[in-house]
Amino acid sequence: MSSSPATAARPTEPPTPAGHLVVRAPNWVGDLVMATPVLEAARLAVESGAGPWSRLSIVLRGHLAAVVEGGALEPYLVRLGKGRKEAEVLAELAPDAALLLTSSVGAAWRARKAGIPLRAGASLHGRGLLLTHRIVPPARAGRRVPIPTAHLLRDLAGLVGLHPSDLHPVLHASPSDDERARELRAAAGFAAGEPFVLCCPGAAFGAAKLWPPPRFAEALEELHRRHGWRAIVTGGPGEERLVDAVCAAAPSARSLSAEARDLGSLKALVRDAQLLLVGDSGPRWYAAAFDTPCVSVMGPNFPELTATSLELCEVVRVEGLACSPCLERVCPLDHHACMVELSSSAVVAAAERVLARATP
Repeated sequence: MSSSPATAARPTEPPTPAGHLVVRAPNWVGDLVMATPVLEAARLAVESGAGPWSRLSIVLRGHLAAVVEGGALEPYLVRLGKGRKEAEVLAELAPDAALLLTSSVGAAWRARKAGIPLRAGASLHGRGLLLTHRIVPPARAGRRVPIPTAHLLRDLAGLVGLHPSDLHPVLHASPSDDERARELRAAAGFAAGEPFVLCCPGAAFGAAKLWPPPRFAEALEELHRRHGWRAIVTGGPGEERLVDAVCAAAPSARSLSAEARDLGSLKALVRDAQLLLVGDSGPRWYAAAFDTPCVSVMGPNFPELTATSLELCEVVRVEGLACSPCLERVCPLDHHACMVELSSSAVVAAAERVLARATP
């Protein structure tokens, strides 16, 4: 696909960097996974000694650390939460530069308040004046033109002299993640090594992203009929009723709603699944990192924002709706047509296509 490139606001030349770089990681699971090529580029630059920075700290919300734990990034993580306020952490780290991979105005303000001399990020939500180096995303008629988030993150990395070699997400499951995933499969009644479809029907963004549970169930039952694979259905905190609603309508599916679940063991579950059936949410990017075949159902969002790492993924949506994409958390028109009109047969057909591409 083609899209208008983001433009860098003056100064256009990358800085002459040295010293300590702080990377403020995104606050959403999917965006964090999409940011891993940038985080890996920063790590490699520091560890090789040939890069522009001699020290690296990756600041992120504590509950998201499990997403990137288990690999080489772990020693660089600085976890927020448990009384550790971001402004205090930044002041303690006293970095020479901050690369802001979140578009939060608050993150930019706290970096400025901490006196960080170089502050690089996207000029969004009116925070451009808080940044010393910035990318101005393209706009048309006063509205931001959607470009893939992974591309924007890559461009932001260039502001501090980092150049990711590719955009494929990088994740690792730890031994404890593997063990917990085995326990979860056993709790769901699955034998060791039994193939399964993983289903994550939730979406933290809001109700507008939710495909009706009976549709998920129809797709899971058809995949079971065709391939003999039972499904494991899981979700985040507060999604237990949604998970159970899918399983109530799908006799072959098993719920993990009663089990303790976390973002670390989810990595191992996604990696080992034959297929991931998911909404427009973070686990879709887990699948991209582990090359797990994936079908993602999308409603109110711009498909362009996630138009990367689609080798083994298909995004299924209702085309041609005048109201879509609206980017709203709850359908403002109350008909929710972008999700209600999406058929299970279209999702199953997409699943067969990605499974065929994954077959050697």
